[in-house]
Parts: sequence; C-alpha cells; structure tokens
Amino acid sequence: MMKEIVESYFQQRSLVNHQLASYNDCIPSDAGRLSRMEKIVRNIRIGTDEIIEDDDGGIIKLDVLDKEIVIRMKNIHLGRPTIREANGAEHPATPLECRLRKLTYYSPVHLDFQIIWTNDPNEPNPKIEDRVHIGNLPIMVRSGQCNLHPDHISHLCGDADRKLSPHTSTEDADRLTELLRRAGEDPLDFGGYFIINGTERALISMEDLAPNRVTVEKNKKYAHETEVAKIFSQKDGVRKPLNIEKRRDGMLMVKIPSAGTTPIPVVLLMRALGMENDKEIFTAIAGPAEAMKYTVANLNEVKDNEEYNVETSEEALAWLEKKFAAGQQKEYREARIQNLLDKELLPHLGSGPEYREKKAVFVGRIVRQVLEMAITNRDPNDKDHYANKRVRLAGDLIEDLFRVSLQQLARDLKYQLERHHNRKRELRINACLRPDVLTQKIMHALATGNWVGGRSGVSQLLDRTTYLAALSHMRRVTSPLVRSQPHFEARDLHPTQWGRLCPNETPEGQNCGLVKNAAQMIDVSEEVPETDVKQLLREAGVDSSPSGWADGSRVHVNGDIFGLHKNAAKLVNQFKRRRRQGRIRPEVSIRHDSANRDIFINTDRGRILRPVLVIEDGDLTLSKEHLESIRSGEWTFNDLVENGVVEWIDAEEEEDLLIAPRPFDLPHVSPKYGRPINPADVEWVNLGERSGEKQIKEAKLRVEVKLPNGESVTEKFTAPLKYYQEDLDGLRRKQKRNNTVLVYTHVEIDPQLILGVCASLVPYPEHNSTPRVTGGTAMVKQSLGLPSANYRLRPDTRMHVMHYPQQSIVGTRAMKSTNFARRPGGQNFVVAILSHHGYNMQDAVVMNRASVERSLARSSFVRTYNAENKQFPGGQKEQIEIPGTGLDEIKGLKSWESYVHLERDGLPTPETFLSSVGGESSVLVGKTSPPRFLEESHGHFLQAQERRESSMMVRNGEYGWVDNVYVTESLDSGLLCRITVRTEKIPELGDKFASRHGQKGIIGRLVDEKDMPFTVNGVVPDLLINPHAIPSRMTVAHVLEMIGGKVGSMEGRQIDGTAFSGEKEDSLRSGLLRNGFAHTGRESMVSGETGEAYQADIFTGVIFYQRLHHLVSSKLHARSRGRVQILTRQPTEGRARQGGLRFGEMERDCLIAHGASMVIKDRLLDESDGWALMVCNNSGCGHIAYYDWKRRTPVCPVCGDRADVHTVQTSYAFKLLLDEMKSLGVAMRLELGDQR
Repeated sequence: MMKEIVESYFQQRSLVNHQLASYNDCIPSDAGRLSRMEKIVRNIRIGTDEIIEDDDGGIIKLDVLDKEIVIRMKNIHLGRPTIREANGAEHPATPLECRLRKLTYYSPVHLDFQIIWTNDPNEPNPKIEDRVHIGNLPIMVRSGQCNLHPDHISHLCGDADRKLSPHTSTEDADRLTELLRRAGEDPLDFGGYFIINGTERALISMEDLAPNRVTVEKNKKYAHETEVAKIFSQKDGVRKPLNIEKRRDGMLMVKIPSAGTTPIPVVLLMRALGMENDKEIFTAIAGPAEAMKYTVANLNEVKDNEEYNVETSEEALAWLEKKFAAGQQKEYREARIQNLLDKELLPHLGSGPEYREKKAVFVGRIVRQVLEMAITNRDPNDKDHYANKRVRLAGDLIEDLFRVSLQQLARDLKYQLERHHNRKRELRINACLRPDVLTQKIMHALATGNWVGGRSGVSQLLDRTTYLAALSHMRRVTSPLVRSQPHFEARDLHPTQWGRLCPNETPEGQNCGLVKNAAQMIDVSEEVPETDVKQLLREAGVDSSPSGWADGSRVHVNGDIFGLHKNAAKLVNQFKRRRRQGRIRPEVSIRHDSANRDIFINTDRGRILRPVLVIEDGDLTLSKEHLESIRSGEWTFNDLVENGVVEWIDAEEEEDLLIAPRPFDLPHVSPKYGRPINPADVEWVNLGERSGEKQIKEAKLRVEVKLPNGESVTEKFTAPLKYYQEDLDGLRRKQKRNNTVLVYTHVEIDPQLILGVCASLVPYPEHNSTPRVTGGTAMVKQSLGLPSANYRLRPDTRMHVMHYPQQSIVGTRAMKSTNFARRPGGQNFVVAILSHHGYNMQDAVVMNRASVERSLARSSFVRTYNAENKQFPGGQKEQIEIPGTGLDEIKGLKSWESYVHLERDGLPTPETFLSSVGGESSVLVGKTSPPRFLEESHGHFLQAQERRESSMMVRNGEYGWVDNVYVTESLDSGLLCRITVRTEKIPELGDKFASRHGQKGIIGRLVDEKDMPFTVNGVVPDLLINPHAIPSRMTVAHVLEMIGGKVGSMEGRQIDGTAFSGEKEDSLRSGLLRNGFAHTGRESMVSGETGEAYQADIFTGVIFYQRLHHLVSSKLHARSRGRVQILTRQPTEGRARQGGLRFGEMERDCLIAHGASMVIKDRLLDESDGWALMVCNNSGCGHIAYYDWKRRTPVCPVCGDRADVHTVQTSYAFKLLLDEMKSLGVAMRLELGDQR
C-alpha cells in the first residue's frame, strides 16, 4: 500500500533534489520574482551608507575630488554554460567536454550599469551600459540553467528547441534518455555537483544553529552558574550575536559582541530604545510573579547606582555614548550609538530608528526567558534538537560566496574607475571592470573548498567509487563542530533526527556522529515570504499591536513576535486546514506550545522536512481511490500533498503530533491456513471506507498464501488498527487539560524511510547489531561496481569497473528508488560457513580458484595520465614528440627500444601493453623540455638549444593496456593529451571482500576446485567464511540473507528483505522445504581433499558479496636500497615514490629489548643514511675535516694539514645538522670520547 506512495515520490524527485532546488532558488531565473542573487546586487553599497529606497539597484559612489559620480547596477542575467576558446569562438558547454578538457562548467553573468553625474553640466544624462559581462558562475550539473536540463537539452543536441516533460510523458522520458546518451552522459546520473577544472566537486551541506532564535543555556564558565540567553540575528547573510546574562547578583546584562565587550544593563538598553516609563518595561518583560522583583531590582540599580544614574532615554543614550565612544566628537558619538542600536542590535527586526520599540519588546521577551529559566528551574534549550538547526545547502553556500565575491568586484571596479577618472580618461564600465576578479574568487573557493567565513572542506571531490558512493556524498550533512573538542551530546543520535537523518550512516572514528547523511524521503524547506503568512494571520484575527502581551497566546513568525490571538487551538487548526487545502505552502510549519502559550510559525529555509500520512477524526485521509490514481499515473506525489493526504512536517511541528509507526501489525502466520505472509502481497480492502461518524476499528486484509503443495490461495482476515482509539472526545479534553498530545494525528508512510540511501540497501537490518549496519553502510561505498554508464568517456584519475556486476537476489525496495538495481556493486556468491585448515582464521576467507578463473569478482582498474605542452616564460615550451627525432640535441635520451611503441606524434597506440613492474619502466608519452636553467646552455645562443628528455612514464609498480587516448586542446591553446591505462584486477591473496552486514575479510587462500568441500548435490561454494564471525557479532541478517538467497536462486525470484517489512524467516524456511532442503539451511558436505563426509552439517547459502577497492596489488610495498631524499639522504617516503619501510621507534625498542644491537646499527644507520665523518682531534679544535683530493690527505679547515684526523661513522642527518648550525655561525666542535 505504501509502496506506491514511495514510488510516486521517487518518480518525481531525484535523490539530490534538495541540492538542485536550493541552487535553482538561488540563481536568477526567467520567472518574475527577484532572485536571491538579484537581491545581493541591489543591496550593494560601496562608498556610501545612506539608505536609498528606489529601484535603481546597487550603488558604488566614487571618491573623486571635483565631481560626485555614482554607479548604479541591477538586472543580473545568467547565460547558458559556454566554452570560450582561446581565439574567442564560443559554443555551448557540455559536462562531458569540460571533464575531458579540464575546463570549468560555467555561465557568463551580466549586469546593467548606469553612471550618474550629479549636477555636472557637461554630463546631464546618465550613461547607460547594459549587459556588461562581470564574470562567470559555475553551474550545477542538471540544475535549471544546465544544458542537460530537460528544458534545454533539445537545443543542445541540435533538435527543434522544445521543452521536454519527462515526468508526465513517457515519450519525453525516452527522448530525454536518448539525448543524454547522445551528449555522453549517464541517464541515471543525478547531477547536483559542479565541474571545476575538469574535476567533479560536491558541495557538502552544513548544519548550523538556526538564526533569529533565542536559546537559553546555563553558563558554567565561572565557579557559579549563570543563565544566558543567546541569539544570532541574521540579515542578508551577516550574523550579529547578542547575549543576555543574569548575573549572580540578579543584574541583567546585555553584550553585543560585534560592537564591543562592554556589558550594558538591560533596563538601560530598553530605556535607550525609547521606553521612557517603568510600566512599559514591566509589560515588556512580564513573566511569572517572582520575575517582577528582579525587574524592580534592576530598575532601581540603574537609577540609584552612581555608575549608571540613568532615568530617561536621553541619559541612557548619554551613558552609552560615554561607554562606547568616549573622547570623540559629539556628532561621531551620536552616530556611533545610533549605528549600535539600529545596525548592530538585532538587525533581523529592522535597521531603522522606527524599529526600536519592537526591539525593546523583543529584548524584554529574551529577558523573560532568562528569568523563567532561573526561577522555575526549567531545562535549558536543547542545542541538538533539530528544530534549532538549519541545513545550509548548495544554494545558500553559493549565495554566500557570490555575495562576498561581488563585493570584492565592486570595490575593484570603484578603484579602477577612480584611476581612470584621475587620469582624465573617459569612464567606461566595460574598460574598467575586470571579470576575472569574480570568476577567480568563486572558482578558487570551489576548487579548494576554503569557503568565505573561514570554513574549509565545503567543496569536496565527488567520490565516484560506485554509483552509491557518489549519491551518498551528495546527501551528506556535516556539523561545523571541531573534531578535537569532546562533544558527546552533539555526536549522539537525537530523537528529532528520526526520518530526517540516517541513524546508521556515519563514519567510524573521529568524525562519528558529526558527519551525517540524509534519510531517503526528506526535503529541505525553501524560503516562503513571511508577508503571505502574516496577511492570513491578520485575517484570522491575530492582533499585531495588543495593549497587553499577557492575555492570549503569542504568535511568533520565524522567531519574531508578530501578535496575540485569544483562541490558539482554533487558530492552529484553521492554519493546518488551510495548508492541507493548498492555500498555504506545504513547507510552512506551525507549532502550538500550549504550556507556554506560544504559537511558532516557521517559513525560513533549511529546515529538514519529512512526509507523513494525515489522520483526520481518527481515520486516514488516504483512500483506495487515491492509490488507484497514483498507480494509473493520474496523480503524482504532489497531488497527495495538495489534497491533504500527506503532509510535510519539520522537527518543530513534530513536537505536538502523535505519529503511529504503521497502520497495523501483520500476524506471523495467516490465521486460517497458518502459512507465512509476504507483506508485499497484502491488500488493505477497507482502506478509507468510512461510513458516517463511525471510525474504522480494524483493517480488512486480503493476502495470497502458498500452501505446502505449492498451490496459491487467497485468504481474508482482519488486523486491529494501531491508530484506532476509543473515546476520542474524552482524550481531546484530557490533552487540553494536561497540555500533552494523546490523540494520533499522523501515520508513518513506511518505517524503513528513516534509513539513508546506503543503510536502506542492507537487507533485514533490524536483525543486526547497529555498529555492524554502520560498518555495512561504510563498505557499500567502497565496493567495486558500475560507477556510471559513460565510464568509457570519463577521464577519472582512478576508476574501478566490475566486469559482471549482478543484482542481489535478496534485495530491498530501496534498490529501485536509488537505482542500485541498475548500477549494482557486487555479485551473488555461494558461501559455506566452515573453517578450512586455519586459512580463514579471524576474518580471512577462502576462495575457490575455479570461481576466480570463471571471472568471479573480476574488475578493471583504469588510471588516467595527463600530458600537456606546458608553456614556460621566455617563450620556451615543452614538446610532445618522440625524443631524438627533432632538430635539437637532447640530454638523457633513453635507448631506441624504449620509444618503439610510440607513434610519430609521441603518443602510444590504444591496446599497447605497458609495464613498469620489475625492470625499466615503459614510456607512456614521449616528451622533451627546454633546459631548466639558462646556464645549462652556457650562453652559446648560436648553437642549437640542448633540450632535456622528460618523457612520461607509467607509474611505478603498475602495468596495463592503453585504453583510450584523448587528444585535445587546453584553453590556452596548448596540446592536452589524456591517456587512460586499463589493468585487469583478478582476485588474489589479500584482496578485501565484504557482505552488506559489515562482515569484512580478506582472501587467505585460493583453493583448487578439487580440494574445496562440496555438498552432496555437487555444489561447490565460491567462498568459505569462519563460523566464529557470526555469533559474537550478532549479524543474524547475514545468516537470513544466505537462506533467502538460496530460496531466491532455487525459485528464480528476488526476495524482499526491506527493513521492518521484508519477507519473514518462516516464509523463507518453508521455501527451503519446498525446494527439498533442510529448513535449517544446513547441508551434508564432503571434504574435497579426503572424500569423507563431514560429521556436522554445514550451513550454506547464497549471499551478495562486494569486492572493496582495497586491492593488495595497489598496496603491496617492499624495497631494499633505492631512492633517497636529496637533502637528508634518507630513503624517500611512500609507496608511490618507491619509499623505504619505516623502522620506527617501537620496532627499534623491540630490537633493543632483544639485545640485537648489530641489527639496529645495520637498519638504522648503514642501510639508511650512514656517513663517514672526518673529525680533527687537535686539542681545542674538534672541527669537521675533509679529504683534499689534490693533496691526497685529510685537511682541517682550521688547523690545515697539521690535523690529527679521525673517521667517525655517523648519520648524514647529523652531519646536515652540524652544517646547518655552522651556517648560522655556531662553531660545532666534536669531542672524540675514545681519544680523550
């Protein structure tokens, strides 16, 4: 029943829909509304602070002596993604071309400018320049501006320019798939990433504390606790914090960190904001009776204490001036305080003098919260509650970046225009504006991940190991907390993350619980204008300027008090009804906190929403007709939302709902025939058939069951509804009295939706211990599979492609929605659980060599090499050619055989075998470079330049066949070659395998088929795992999946193992019996080595195993002598540079403990960087001597040849230290101990 709803959802939305929607909301579109970027342009104020309320856009005022010149700019326009060649030609960009040519997928941005001369007779009219190119903005792949979007792809592929609607017409969907293939894209690729310099980069969503919300906490900094209220007031991307603290003596102090550290008494601040008499201050603070005495004490303290001595607004302002701008001129002091009150203090309420009263009321409200917490001992606000969090998606991050970059561009433009004006040149925006200022700033942030505001790691290289790794990467949410501090609360799984963030998918180790992943069916709210909501509230009778704030429930819109309403429950019900009718946008949330008489309405962006089914009057609003319209495709998921069947809720609203986990529980076996029930086959007959006032008590169900003889029969039975409650009216009265929720309001669509994309692929996860599922989700992302269908055209640095990926026999419903079924990563193995001569001790596995030879788990590894003709200063450049065929002399030529396999242009032919294993490494690309230094040519410019051989080699220890050679041009019109080399990776000893249940192991032995154990029917397993791996880890689902795989492979069907509603164990056991197996899953097996039957029965089955990309061939590393670093002469580090194996402190300690001193000397000195050092032993000398080859005698630099020189063995690193000390002018004298 719920399957259709979930499927209709995923037909409409991609799994990265939230990123795309956020980006589309940010960029300028063709729709009439002002985009977020247009607002940024119009808010630019450079060189002036005055508030101008007209429609001419942003202002830059030039600082020039004789004239007043103002630049106005507006109307941002974003083109289609374009590639501009070195010669100026332009053509539409495709992601494919950008990847291949290392370009950035971006669009030109244009603005309209006008230059206005104020009262200048020579220039009476403003000079208008339209559509000036100001820079380029990277475009998110598959977003509204992307050339692959259904609206634009026909145009890109040269068809008639028509917009496709793939969601409504199947014909269009097929056409779109065809066009995407033609453009070299994977039709199942979800987009949502950027292409910067040819690499795909994802923007990781950031989780942040919600702005404009008051949080009350206890401050434990001092010996005693104090109560503090904090608020981050945000307007136009600028955050201004404000703290109000109740000190130990009862004084209430305000701190405005952006203005200074001086604490201001609250009462004084409220006075300064224009609250003249004490009564106003009292009503603003209000609160419980005991709070009054604090207010009185504060008022008196401010009046009587000579430190303040303030009774009126003027005195309050004077005191502030004295504190914040002491010793300045009167005008400056006044301006400073006006700025403090209007701009620094709570800017989200408004930034003009007319908003001061509102700010005073707001400050009063904050004070009341502090006092309430202090008096009633209420718990402080929960920072980890998801209602107090907002998620900043790609669009918000790009918006921040664009704001800062555009400001920088505007400042640069101002400077350039001033220079032009001072040099008496004509002012032209086109001549003065440098578009690369904007482009470079944005590109640099995206390329490095260092965002504005000092956060790093915001953009990351998209993980393309498998299709799923990339998908999961796009749905990641990180917390801005520092990993080093211990925040145990922040790492905890919070109840409000239910259905929003996956409980299992998080990395193990230092980031555990800080990096999270979104659940399957979430959406992130976009901003809804407050004005519409406020208008509706006014119509509903909310009084926005009441006489007293105490009589009625306060209505808050986005954390800002809007007004009062006498009948809160009625208002909330009316509001929800309107939202279900579609009068109010579905992402607006409302919460009624009846205990504190508050109504919170949120319309801001960044709240994670999840869908639930609505119950009205004790029954689901969902009916069979609705499901029918969905099945037939008449209705989409959005129709369900608009008709009030499904509702999006955020964490705040969920606080006053009661949600049933599922409509009914199925019995273990069917009542009549006693057969197992497959939940997928159950039909709810009386869904939505309510007659009159009477609620439906129980669900009438119809199900098809299989009898032992294989026949199918239909059986009808009933199950009690979980959300049915007797006396509804009595419960409603009771919940009103107790301010709690007792009546069911919603039902979960499907409980498995609490899992994220990776966890939902694990079959039967509810039978496993949680850490194993967490490990399983991590390993799904490392499996080798089919990363994308266009892998032949993708120049990824490393790419693994499995040769024969299979769909798993035991699957989950999520495999369809995540497309894992079409881009799988793994194969079904026949597995037996038994030990084998100790070769699968611990977590090792034993594999059947014959299976490997039949290409089980075989994959290809493709590495891309880049070669280009780099240009050097002085007009010299590298040349890709066969070295030695040009006119120049070449140093360091290799033997002629090394270049045989290259073609005349210096590039290899596809399918050439190259290797750098063992002997000489093969040349991949022939190349020569100019001399490194001009001295190398000894100033003889007349003779032919001597060039260096600098061919590109295959990486050390790798081999393979040349797969593809792309020859193209980089943007500066140099030659660019990208060569892919393909290697076959056959499973071998030490390769890592894992099931989806966190059971990982490496191959401990490959056994010939004749020596493998086999069942009585002659089935030889592919894999043997150790029996000890199961009980202590409690991965019951691993065992269940083996049984399920066995049934599925016998009956040729896929088994549904979806979390909480998969095919039950009894059903699988009866399936085994049907096919003539023991219901335990065990079978008699025969040893392949002796031919004797094992005494115990062996558990065997079929299970989906993944080959992970930790291959032993890319990790194996050994060396004796080899490369050393130039400076220290110690062996290089790392496998890629044929580095030495570090013999560390602990290894040294072992040898010391063994007393093996000669081994230590051998390893740590002779084989590392031993050096014979000559030392002068003359008394009082001790300097380092050297051997003079001319005189054939050792010489001391001080004593000359009178020296008594001895040779000491030391390490080169020590000699280097002595030399460095000598270079600092410190005489290093060595004393020889045995010569004293």
